[in-house]
Amino acid sequence: QVQLVESGGGSVQAGGSLRLSCVSSRYTYSSDCMGWFRQAPGKEREAVAGIYTDNTSTYYADSVKGRFTISRSRYNAKNTVYLQMNSLKPEDTAMYYCAAAGRCSANPQRYNYWGQGTQVTVSS
Repeated sequence: QVQLVESGGGSVQAGGSLRLSCVSSRYTYSSDCMGWFRQAPGKEREAVAGIYTDNTSTYYADSVKGRFTISRSRYNAKNTVYLQMNSLKPEDTAMYYCAAAGRCSANPQRYNYWGQGTQVTVSS
């Protein structure tokens, strides 16, 4: 079993920055891809960004390209994935979830493991 723990959410004004972190309890092939999803009230969960363990491949939602950067590190068999969010907009307000899967996908149903979520609120 893989446990994911997010941190780093908070409240900022539009144009500000936040950095989210997600620590994975262990590495398995079924968690080779780690990604971020977000869900705003009344909306479906949407993919934000994803990255493979070897950092060879990443993806971003069109709405965050150029503003968000995903990165990953591995230490003591634990993986940590970061989401640097710059130039935040009110529409970025949502609960952000870390997730892991064997392969990256924008479909949340493909992900086997999920964190508890961290709230990001951007005020105008």
